[in-house]
Amino acid sequence: MTEDEGEAPPILPKPTNGQESASDDGQNVDLDAEPAAAPTPNGPEEPDVVEGPRMRERRERAERRAAQARATAIEEARREAMRRARGQTVAAPKPLGKRAVRGLKLITWLIVLTIVSVGLGLVLYFTPLMSARSLVITGIGAISREEVVDAAKVTLGTPLLQINTDEVADRVAGIRRVASARVQREYPSTLRITIVERIPIVVKDYPDGPHLFDKDGVDFATAPPPPGLPYIDVDHPGPSDPPTKAALEVMTALRPEVVAQVSRIAAPSVASVTLTLTDGRTVVWGTTDRTEEKAEKLAALLTQPGHVYDVSSPDLPTVK
Repeated sequence: MTEDEGEAPPILPKPTNGQESASDDGQNVDLDAEPAAAPTPNGPEEPDVVEGPRMRERRERAERRAAQARATAIEEARREAMRRARGQTVAAPKPLGKRAVRGLKLITWLIVLTIVSVGLGLVLYFTPLMSARSLVITGIGAISREEVVDAAKVTLGTPLLQINTDEVADRVAGIRRVASARVQREYPSTLRITIVERIPIVVKDYPDGPHLFDKDGVDFATAPPPPGLPYIDVDHPGPSDPPTKAALEVMTALRPEVVAQVSRIAAPSVASVTLTLTDGRTVVWGTTDRTEEKAEKLAALLTQPGHVYDVSSPDLPTVK
């Protein structure tokens, strides 16, 4: 045996912690090292990101908001379920239609116009902007202007809206010769009074002088009668006296050419009306029945000679 063959290989000490030992292939292996992690399929694992205070605060706020939203959604769902269970599901409000919009616009304009009108009325009522500065009186003949002005009692300078036209008309109509009166405001500054005078139809003598009566039997004046005015013979002339009303009904039914020939009309009663003409002829009228027909027949009879013309029966008029 050679020297090499007779020597035994030296016995190496067993490695302890922190020591390396040789592997079978002659490489050193760290016995205390942890085994390496296996590589992931997508590549090497990225290192963890360190979370700071601000990031933690943001994350916590986001979590709180998310939790609040979930709680709100759950509460709404619960309420909706309760409403449906009670049959009280609230429908979504419908949008306003075109008609509703037009109606609202119209109401708005009406309100604006009302406010403007009220404001303008207050200005005209309380300020002299449109006051009565002149009086215009029409329809007067026998009545003087001064008589109408005195009866109207209108103070010039008074706002037109403060003048009660009905009261002024009533005061003017109180004049005996006035049949009717109308008062109108004419902006900006005029008050117009329109008069309708009474027209005499017949006259009657009284101790204080002749009294004039109109077609309604109103005694409206004591004055000399106009030429050719017929006299009336009744006991108690007046608007409510039946014989007076019958006589005046006959006078207003006669034709103008016949009225011009009448000098006197007598009505002892409503059934015995007679006329006396200016030339002395007499007309027997009778009652006021068929007055219009009698007036036509009389106009034709007067063209015939005679002294008494009887139209009391219009079917058989006679001349004597």
